Amino acid sequence: MRDPLRLAVAQPLIVSYDVAANAATHAAVVLAAGARVVVFPELSLTGYELDAPAIAADDPRLLPIVEGCAAAGALALVGAPVHGDSGRRHIGMLAIDGTGARVAYRKMWLGGAEPEHFSPGSEPAVLDVDGWRLGLAICKDTGIPRHAADTAALGIHAYVAGMLEAAEDAAVPSERARRVARDHGVWVAIASFAGGTGGGYDHAAGGSAIWQADGAVVSQAGTEPGDVAKATLRAEGVAASGGQRPRG
Repeated sequence: MRDPLRLAVAQPLIVSYDVAANAATHAAVVLAAGARVVVFPELSLTGYELDAPAIAADDPRLLPIVEGCAAAGALALVGAPVHGDSGRRHIGMLAIDGTGARVAYRKMWLGGAEPEHFSPGSEPAVLDVDGWRLGLAICKDTGIPRHAADTAALGIHAYVAGMLEAAEDAAVPSERARRVARDHGVWVAIASFAGGTGGGYDHAAGGSAIWQADGAVVSQAGTEPGDVAKATLRAEGVAASGGQRPRG
């Protein structure tokens, strides 16, 4: 039997292009969340600025997040433009803990203007955290049934995503999460941008949330930047806390 896993989905206020300021904000969220895993939205380190330079895993600006994760005993899943093979750029998810950062996943399904700036990732990815297998996704990936199916085929307990949706499309993450949960019998956690994010998104949806395997939402943040939703994932049953604004 796996031990329970405390997970948080966060939607911090982001400053476009300012990686150092955003890293400090991410670190503060990690320290306040009280969670083993903290998930952040798509491109959370830069805002949704498609021309933002790629961030290397050893970028010194990430040090506050590394230190925050070390102090909290946490893993942060952070959105960033990242490098790929042969100079290609990707929309990525960095896995950051107290030992450093690495690129854990590259977004496979691109939308809108993204193909003009990024290449798609080539394969699904899973992280093992304390015996919990977390399948990784970024935004449009969650709307592609094949992506969830291919990720679930790797053997997962939860499907974890960073997302950006406009306020008028606030229902989209919930619709996708319920489908994935019910189709594959897994927990789903989505961190969704709130407030202005750049790239023409002046009013992002927020509403980051966690769903259990029957599709029922167990914890959901509000629509404002700074809100966090948390839940304790259990192999059987659930103990959850509602959305809240972290202190500090």
